[in-house]
Amino acid sequence: MAANGADLPGPTDPAGWLTLPDVAERLDLSISKVHQMIRDRELIAVRRDGIRRVPADLVANRTVLKHLPGVLNLLADAGYDDEEALRWLYEEDSTLSGTPAVALGGDQAREVKRRAQALGF
Repeated sequence: MAANGADLPGPTDPAGWLTLPDVAERLDLSISKVHQMIRDRELIAVRRDGIRRVPADLVANRTVLKHLPGVLNLLADAGYDDEEALRWLYEEDSTLSGTPAVALGGDQAREVKRRAQALGF
């Protein structure tokens, strides 16, 4: 059975997603540089409706959230694939300000990074 939108990790609102060309435009980069960032785990993209998309809140103020690449690498080191990493980033956590993805944009970013690091042990 295929998962519907509510079952998939990430923003539930379609406006919460950016296509890769949108990311390139927002960051003022070439599309090939955006692809390289995804390969290098500086950014995460998953397929939604057959199109690779990036959660918009991970790209703020014309840059990728500062601690996102480190967290993505820690999650990959812990064996998480992109969908699992996205699920972890968007899982509600009452000890953070909502989700790890939201907390990465604020003063709890180092705590999110610490928790991602702990997953590898």
